[in-house]
Amino acid sequence: MRNAIKSVVMLWECLRMAVSNILANRLRSFLTVLGILIGVMAVIALITTVSGVSSSLTSSFASMGAGQMTLSITGSDLKSGLDRDDLEQLAAVDGVLGYTPSVSLRARVVKNGAYETNMTVSGKNAFYFSHTDGALERGRAVNVLDEESMNFVCLVGETVIESFFYGVDPVGETLYIDGMEFSIIGVFGDAESSSMTGMMSGSSDLMIPYTTALKMNNESLVTSLTVYLEDGAVSGEVSDRLSVLLDQMFSYEEDCYTITTLSGLEDTMSDMLSMMSTLLAGIASIALVVGGIGIMNMMLTSVTERTAEIGMNKALGARPAQIQFQFLVESFLLSLMGGAIGAVLGVALSMALCNVIGSAFVISWGAIALGVGFSALVGIVFGWAPARKASRLNPIDALRSA
Repeated sequence: MRNAIKSVVMLWECLRMAVSNILANRLRSFLTVLGILIGVMAVIALITTVSGVSSSLTSSFASMGAGQMTLSITGSDLKSGLDRDDLEQLAAVDGVLGYTPSVSLRARVVKNGAYETNMTVSGKNAFYFSHTDGALERGRAVNVLDEESMNFVCLVGETVIESFFYGVDPVGETLYIDGMEFSIIGVFGDAESSSMTGMMSGSSDLMIPYTTALKMNNESLVTSLTVYLEDGAVSGEVSDRLSVLLDQMFSYEEDCYTITTLSGLEDTMSDMLSMMSTLLAGIASIALVVGGIGIMNMMLTSVTERTAEIGMNKALGARPAQIQFQFLVESFLLSLMGGAIGAVLGVALSMALCNVIGSAFVISWGAIALGVGFSALVGIVFGWAPARKASRLNPIDALRSA
């Protein structure tokens, strides 16, 4: 019990003396703490900001359409794509709700002598419009008869309306796409820009039946499509079933197709952000090391200035371990002060950064613990050598230098 009381009293005295010495050298202490402060602030701000960006990207991926996957066909020597029978077999797979072929081309669009070149034309099927919210703004969508008959009908977007039909309802009008006359049956919405299909293939200026798009491309086979999953279907299991069927279609040749799921994109993005967060934290930690060197420099200077005080304490019976502990406490307090202030400023900075870039702000308690904990460790590590030097001073030499 007596030893415990002595330990508490010694700790209190060490804390009191450390605080007294820090306050006696305010400017020097502030400059020393500044390096730790900047390091901790940078670590917390960078990690927290990356966490916020990661959260925003995850939400964006979810809004792009959970329950979808894309299928890209590279083909083999015997089979370069999928025909309508193949597509119907894919649609019959357990867990698959339907599919939307992705056929695109660049075309010259003409209306009453005015024209636009290099416009994006996308081939769609009836399923896309019936199962995509916001796909049709007004008019009618592509239907099964349009697909089977390869009708020359189209839906237009804002770009085409601004170019050819400003102030005029385009539905019912006609225009020429690569010299072929198309009837405008509707106006499509902006659902494509926020969907997984739009993310993979880009936005469109016009939409036509996919069979018509294949004909214009002088093609008969589909090489890219989006597969929609039934509610409750597990994307990994459906992907495995599709792989079995596709392997059979392509005679078990390798590298004939690629299936991309939303979860796979999320995992890839998460790995990239984690690597970026680790890299940025490592770079920011350099400032902590520099701050630690500053603490070592200050403590060495303090030992030199307080040589007489150390000699007097030793002459009065202070043991080397007590002297060492006293200087370690002072070093620890300096680094901990920098870590605490840096944590507050780091959270504030990350909040401002997230607000500027428009991402969600998520406090990373792990980053705060890492920053403050590492700063305390820096104080102990870099304070060890000066404290050791102070504890090993000869009391007679120390008193003689006074």
